[in-house]
Order: sequence, then structure tokens, then C-alpha cells
Amino acid sequence: MGGIDELADDRALLGRTSTAERVADILRTRIAEGFFPPGTRLSEDSIGGALGVSRNTLREAFRLLTHERLLVHELNRGVFVRVLAVEDVADLYRTRRLVECAVVRGLGEPPFPLEGLVEAVREGEKAAGATDWKGVSTANIHFHRELVALAGSARTDELMRGVLAELRLAFHTVHDPRGLHEPYLVRNREILDALRAGDLATAERLLARYLDDSRARIVEVYARAVEEPGQPKG
Repeated sequence: MGGIDELADDRALLGRTSTAERVADILRTRIAEGFFPPGTRLSEDSIGGALGVSRNTLREAFRLLTHERLLVHELNRGVFVRVLAVEDVADLYRTRRLVECAVVRGLGEPPFPLEGLVEAVREGEKAAGATDWKGVSTANIHFHRELVALAGSARTDELMRGVLAELRLAFHTVHDPRGLHEPYLVRNREILDALRAGDLATAERLLARYLDDSRARIVEVYARAVEEPGQPKG
């Protein structure tokens, strides 16, 4: 598996008490970053050796990530990073719209703690200036996680973490990340500005339109990507 030596750098994150949850955290992050693209078979020997963990610990981590719908186990073939179906992508956006719009609608009275959103917008604009479109994608995910975090609900945060991690599986299959992510930089700032002004109705309207447009665009682009010759099928 190409680049597996890089995974060994994550061994320090495990500390003295290597657990399946910590291994799952590392693998989840690596999957989100595209280190293990959709359709990749995960080698127990290579990954276990790189992280210095037992086969049983790694299998438990795989089980956790399978439960999160990031991995799939295929009988007699092994464990693979999941390839989403087009219907999965559309459903993830429906979930996002329900959750994110409800968070904005229920924020209460301003001012709101918007520091995380401000940082995410700056992060995205900086990445775009460096033509780092993968970084723009990461900043965009950061923005929406920070938006949901305004609800102050650990359960909602956990739900959105899983939704966004799963959605990134689709992003890694698309061949034009700039065209996919660049238009939303301005729209994130518009949502932030509405929240700064305490205008929840405008913020929710902008967010709903954003998510509807993003769903239509990504479903169209992703459908083409998975239908091209040589692309894995969901």
C-alpha cells in the first residue's frame, strides 16, 4: 500500500494506552483527508505494523468505522473504504439540511460565539489563495462543524461529525475540487455576516439555499464520477 510509512507518524498519537477508539480516530482522520481513498482495501498487516497495534485492536477499530459507514467488510475479500452510492450523497444532504437549519433557527438571542466560524472562513480563504483546494474542502467541513457546535449539544456534534466524514468520501472521488468547493467560500462568509448581525432568518435562508445548491451540484458531479470507466461503483 503506497505511503503506508506515513501512517507510522501517527503512532505517537496512540500514547501508552493504545485503544481501538484511538486507532479509529486516526483512521477516520486519514480517510477524511483522502489518505485512504474510497475503494481502498485496508491491510491489517500494513496498518497494524505502522501503528504498532495488535490485530484484535485493529479489527475492533475497523468494526467501529464500519458502524459509522466509513468502511465495508466484504466476505473473503477484506475491509474496504466505502464507496457511496449517489442516493447516499443525496440523503446525507437531506440530513445536513434538517440539522444545520434547525441549529440556526434555535440559536436564541445574539451575540453568538462565532470565533470558530470566523477561523474556518479565514482558513478557507487562505487555502484558496494558495490554490489548496483540498484545504478549502477541509475548511468548509470545519465551518459547518463549528456551525452545528453553536447548539452546544455533544450528541448533535457527534451526528454531524459522522455525516460530514461520510460525505467526504464523495468529495475524494470528484476530479475538480476547485469547481466543487470554491463557490462556497463567499457563501460561508455571507452566512457568518448574517449571524454576526443577529439576523437568524437571513442566515437560515442563506444556509438552506447553500445546502440545496450544494446537494444538486455534488450529486450531479458525483454521479458522473462514479459512472466513468475505471471508477468504483457504490
